[in-house]
Amino acid sequence: MPTDPLEQLSEALAERLAAASPFVVAIRTGRRDYSGILWRDDVVVTSEQILPDTSDFTILRAGTNVAARLAGRDGGTNVAALRLSQGLGGLLPPVEASPRAGSLALIVGADSNGAPTGRLGMVHATGPAWNSEAGGRIDSLLRLDSRLAADEGGPVLTLGNKLIGMSTAGPRRRALVIPAATIDRVLGPLLSEGRVPRGWLGVGLQHVAVPERMRDAAGRDAGMMVVGLASGSPAEQAGVLPGDIILEVDGRQTGRARGLATSLLPDRIGQPATLKLIRAGEVRMVTVTIGARPAKG
Repeated sequence: MPTDPLEQLSEALAERLAAASPFVVAIRTGRRDYSGILWRDDVVVTSEQILPDTSDFTILRAGTNVAARLAGRDGGTNVAALRLSQGLGGLLPPVEASPRAGSLALIVGADSNGAPTGRLGMVHATGPAWNSEAGGRIDSLLRLDSRLAADEGGPVLTLGNKLIGMSTAGPRRRALVIPAATIDRVLGPLLSEGRVPRGWLGVGLQHVAVPERMRDAAGRDAGMMVVGLASGSPAEQAGVLPGDIILEVDGRQTGRARGLATSLLPDRIGQPATLKLIRAGEVRMVTVTIGARPAKG
């Protein structure tokens, strides 16, 4: 047993990394390897944005190979689920729901044989729940002071060996954590339906400035212009027209895509929404019933 504090820390980190072996895996796609988490006995989750557009994968854990097939993917929360052809066993550690800014975290990935790799990071910032521009609700903001490589999609642990969530790369490859609570929430729909249902208006939008003469009446200096309408979409059925500038949905400003996504969460499907918009120089209100976003393909 080393007596030097730094050596003790080093040994403890190595032990923590070794303890991640049962639930960290490599994902082989034929082009390169990625990292993932054995979330259930026969289910691996990983970062959706790193997966190629294919369905069949090979999972490696400590040299053991298992075939896997894509069960579902959700760009909104950046979570993808793979179903294994056979169970691998291995339990996840307890979850740490609220890590503090400044605390240290172990970012775990997998090498080409499925053995764990590690890097030490710090929780750079935390915050409340937020909505991605793709319409996913993330249960809390967790930003790390690291950049990711092949370890993206692997688990992020506290030094006390509790699971914080899954690593994913944000802007400039800076690491974010998708909390375990978010993964638990979307995993059921991904496994049963292949996707996470979300609200849909069926409009193509472009950020625009509100004409200066209309700003007092609009109460906004920017909005989202309708540049396309899907045939038969909720917006088309409600009478929304190309060229309309949507200012608000149910009182929420929609100057950016993220503001609109807040109004299109899954529990809004089938519910009415009031659009405040500009048409032909006048401010109008239009009621639309939010639909479910169609499946791709």
